[in-house]
Amino acid sequence: MPPVRVAYLIGRLDRALRKHIGDAVRPLGLTMQQYTALSVLAKRSPLSNAQLADKSLVSPQAANEMVKVMEQKGLVEREPDPNHGRIILINLTQEGRRILAECDQATLALEDCMMEDMSHSQRLSFQHHLKASLKALGAGLIEAD
Repeated sequence: MPPVRVAYLIGRLDRALRKHIGDAVRPLGLTMQQYTALSVLAKRSPLSNAQLADKSLVSPQAANEMVKVMEQKGLVEREPDPNHGRIILINLTQEGRRILAECDQATLALEDCMMEDMSHSQRLSFQHHLKASLKALGAGLIEAD
């Protein structure tokens, strides 16, 4: 029997993580996409809607709707770009940072569960290989390498 394709394993892992992260952040009033957007904003604020959409892996239309909901919840705020009259910049609020910190705790627990059989050096190696794979495919990261 041939080995299982890496792309298949990563796809399965992606779907499982999305489900479990969604389940973890739902009690905090967020969707998986909103959690992703808050994480992006925490690293790269302020961003335009188009930039947030690109970094969050959603369409600009979906990002716009998501930002409206998050703004109503007090998680983000929008303000005009002082350098460009037509661009609106999106920033994380204190409440957004608070909720994000709670979501991050839940996500870290999920990561610990997922990698519980790995040593510290294996976890670092796993992360290194994932980053290298993303880089090879031109799918940049939010954080600095």
